[in-house]
Amino acid sequence: MSVVTVGVHIVDILTRPVETIPAGQDTVLVDQIRLTAAGAAAGTAVDLVKLGNKVTSMGAIGDDELGDFLLMIMSRHGVDVSLLARRTGEQTAASILPIRPDGGRPSFHVPGANLSVSLADLDVEVLRGARAVHLGGMDVTFGLGDPAFFAVLDSLREQGTIVTMDLLSEMPDLLAMARAFLPHVDHVLPNAAQALAMTGAATVEEAAAALLADGVSGVLVTLGEEGSLVVTAEGSTRVPALEVEVNDTTGCGDAYCAGFLTGLLRGHDVVTAARWGTATAARVATGLGSDAGDLEGIFDEGR
Repeated sequence: MSVVTVGVHIVDILTRPVETIPAGQDTVLVDQIRLTAAGAAAGTAVDLVKLGNKVTSMGAIGDDELGDFLLMIMSRHGVDVSLLARRTGEQTAASILPIRPDGGRPSFHVPGANLSVSLADLDVEVLRGARAVHLGGMDVTFGLGDPAFFAVLDSLREQGTIVTMDLLSEMPDLLAMARAFLPHVDHVLPNAAQALAMTGAATVEEAAAALLADGVSGVLVTLGEEGSLVVTAEGSTRVPALEVEVNDTTGCGDAYCAGFLTGLLRGHDVVTAARWGTATAARVATGLGSDAGDLEGIFDEGR
């Protein structure tokens, strides 16, 4: 299936387990350090390919060594990165994540070139040729909050293209701006904190209802170990998480998006596709980084 991911591209530098930051210049031995392609567009793109989709990713990265690495690792996974814009003199977005023994993931982050992504960086004809377009991190790609881009999204949906959207931050001001995308997408997939901050609601159920009222067909709120809440015009469904040994929650949201979108592309309804997302996220949580885990066979588990 042909998918285009649009938005945030990040290099993640992860290490585990980390209980404290060493004092002074002390050294602490850890079990593992990895560099991965991450972010709500890049991480999702990698998982989509691993699930059998043909994927092109669009956005902006720097002309630095981190950008070189990002292109290399995404290409190695099979993502078409030929349309990624490179910004002279700008840094590729990057995060350092010291992963706690319980899988928690505090982070240090540089947003880099993601902040400058605009419609001019996208190949609209390639978008028109995709069966699905995934928008990753529209709360931090400020230049895409453009009526001209909204018109493109509307035209894509009119021709039958599935448009999904995920978010990156938990900052209310940024999320409020991203809410303008909702009338132009089919499904939005925030986590609980994002849904609450985006709407000001007191509960995730109220938040999902408010987002649904903005015009999307489906709201899928990921709830960590409690699974996810799926809300459509037909009603609400709780999809439980799968029990796995969690090593790192980095990229689980991206994996959920990839599994969900793949389920939709295979002709499944929203709730069944959410189960595919759940299975994908569970497999990624067992490793380190957003590209962790062998995704072969997860569809059987996600049914």
